[in-house]
Amino acid sequence: MLAAPTCIACLCAAWCRLCDDYAPVFEQVTHELAAAGVPLRCRWIDIEDEADLVGDFDVETFPTIVIADALGVRFAGPLTPQADTLRRLLRATLLEAAPDTRWPVAAPEIEAFAQRLRARP
Repeated sequence: MLAAPTCIACLCAAWCRLCDDYAPVFEQVTHELAAAGVPLRCRWIDIEDEADLVGDFDVETFPTIVIADALGVRFAGPLTPQADTLRRLLRATLLEAAPDTRWPVAAPEIEAFAQRLRARP
């Protein structure tokens, strides 16, 4: 049986110039992991266009990254917009973490967002 893909979401805004510059970085780094065989579902989410998906999750800084698997949220928070920072985060949470790693409990609004994210195609 194949493992359920891990969802990686980058929350942004259309008016944010930093997000415009970060979009190709996010795409490149997530494609590197997918090419290495890591099952992923990656989403670039404009918080204004997809307000129903974001729900009550209050995004204050861009880019904000959410990593969620079938068991819960592994990471949710702002990230500096460099490719190496994203690579280190993804490596630490997806490749190097022990199978029994206990992730911090996410706030209810972030868990609710992650549930909606996992449910969307």
